Amino acid sequence: MFSLVITTFNEPKTLERLLLSIKKAKFKEEYKVFVVAPDENSKKVVARFPEVRFLRDKGKGKPSALNFALKYLKGDIAVFTDGDIYFKGDSVEKLILHLRENPELGAVSGRPVPINKRDNFFGFLAHFLTFSAHQWRKKASALGEYFDCSGYLFACYKDIIPFLPEDCLAEDSYISSWIFKKGYKIGYVEQGVVFVKFPTNLSDWLCQKTRTITGQRQIRRVKEFKDLKTRSLFKEIKQGVWLLFIFPENIKEFFWLILLCFLRLYVWIKSFFVLKFRKEKDIWKRVETTKNNL
Repeated sequence: MFSLVITTFNEPKTLERLLLSIKKAKFKEEYKVFVVAPDENSKKVVARFPEVRFLRDKGKGKPSALNFALKYLKGDIAVFTDGDIYFKGDSVEKLILHLRENPELGAVSGRPVPINKRDNFFGFLAHFLTFSAHQWRKKASALGEYFDCSGYLFACYKDIIPFLPEDCLAEDSYISSWIFKKGYKIGYVEQGVVFVKFPTNLSDWLCQKTRTITGQRQIRRVKEFKDLKTRSLFKEIKQGVWLLFIFPENIKEFFWLILLCFLRLYVWIKSFFVLKFRKEKDIWKRVETTKNNL
């Protein structure tokens, strides 16, 4: 048996779509679905699905919501996802099967795929960055090296999930780091596809990427995780150089990648100052353009 945990906030339309797709899926194992949210709109959606349990958190952020939900989970495996995504019918099944068939694993990540079109600047960035992350996870998984699970869809054994600090900006990185330091490996299932809407304007893009990188750098400040080989600006440059020549399909996309280099440098510098002056809470802003993905 496993538990499927959906964290969400005021995303009724996409939450309903996700719950309908889960209802249609035919899982081999027994399962229980939990929706963790602080708002009334989410509760109203869940009320239309008697088999789903609604857990109202206090609205203090995702780490707090997950800490609250842990005591209610059933079975030995927890699958985590968000209310503004959707996935293939067998994606969750593939993650669980991979986890059960490989006893050295403590967690398994799915593969985010953008629903944004590639023919515009921010859509192209979404495709490039998810492709880059895909290559990184696939390689690290094959070598038994550390990598972060994707917070959009990942599964892990319930009993080894840590209590999350409430100021944690990247709960997926924190859980991945904790599990890896406990002696387990992280698995990657590229067929476990989860479809995601990424930002479509500069303000939202900078907000999301600053939060992500700051969260990952924040993890490296935790004493127990300092020796983990996590992402860094140098690693991004090293991996990005060869992708510059194989990913673009035309000259326009090549120039878009050059511009991305400057944007990523800006985000890394901004992340440094956020952590330096301890203003992590200032980057918690709802990224609106990722929510309208119907």
